[in-house]
Amino acid sequence: MQRAFFLIVFTALALFAFSDRASAQRAPADESPIGKVIAVEGTATIEHVVAVVVVAGGQSNAKVGDLVYRGDVVQTGADSKLSLVFADDTALNIFSNARMELTEFVYNPSSTLNSSLFNLAKGTFTFVGGKMAQRGRMRVDTPGATMGIRGTTSHVVVGEDGSVKFSTLIEVKQ
Repeated sequence: MQRAFFLIVFTALALFAFSDRASAQRAPADESPIGKVIAVEGTATIEHVVAVVVVAGGQSNAKVGDLVYRGDVVQTGADSKLSLVFADDTALNIFSNARMELTEFVYNPSSTLNSSLFNLAKGTFTFVGGKMAQRGRMRVDTPGATMGIRGTTSHVVVGEDGSVKFSTLIEVKQ
């Protein structure tokens, strides 16, 4: 019940959050943002493929409103969570000690040639597939397999040993 409530709240936040495109972050010259951070708990970082600003000592902590780009690597620390929403309304939660590369994301609302590929190297994530999962090619790569997503709400865990557990979350209407 708590998980279903969380998904409903998370999805509602996602639908409204991406429409606010104002951000102090500057896009790399050849790329548009593919999504943005809508919530952070604990410590999370975003490593941009194209360095916009070099921060002394490495990466800076992610914060609400930060934009993500194709090729970025997102990571969470212990007891942390990072929530992202993408241009097609896909909502993604990345939990403690996770690492994911946003390898590919091509989305045009008037096209059926859309595609995305997220590479989960370790950790746990839950997501609600957006428009691309219904009318495009949405894939999630893990050390064990590459999954094709078709409009599902999924929970994926990549263990320390590389094992993968995948489950589909079901919305219970009361």
